[in-house]
Amino acid sequence: MIFTTQRLTIRALTLSDLDLFHKMQNDQAVMKYVGGKTYSLEENKKDLLNILKFYKLPKNDFWVWAITLSATEQFIGTIALVRNEKDEYEIGYRLLKEHWRQGYGKEVTNGLIKYAFEVKKIKEIVAYVDKENVTSVRILDSTFNFIKEFYNEEDNCIDRYYKLSN
Repeated sequence: MIFTTQRLTIRALTLSDLDLFHKMQNDQAVMKYVGGKTYSLEENKKDLLNILKFYKLPKNDFWVWAITLSATEQFIGTIALVRNEKDEYEIGYRLLKEHWRQGYGKEVTNGLIKYAFEVKKIKEIVAYVDKENVTSVRILDSTFNFIKEFYNEEDNCIDRYYKLSN
């Protein structure tokens, strides 16, 4: 277990998460604001195995974990804390569509902020979100400091950039 919130447990991913991980990564609605591409079972298995390899690295700064319901231990999504190409600690999350609109996004974001600052001792975290992703924009507007909007050429969208300092 990495951390818990009121209703959620964040833990390391395992290969046994593949079916639901694939369901999430292969859902067009889930992937709409993260490039829009869905992935095959083989691509998702390769991605999951790659994530698991990072867990073993001594100076790992690429953490992607499972979000599970504490009551049932059911996988409902992933949350990430990664050092990006700009040397920033960036957060992100994805939830299976059937778990949207239940407050889990805000709950897990707040839990990750606390974990990043109190356990990992990170000084500053950032988040990027497609401005059309109104639910995530609302969560970030309520927890982070909005910095700017800019055109994201790679994903062909307008991104909002947020920072939060400890």
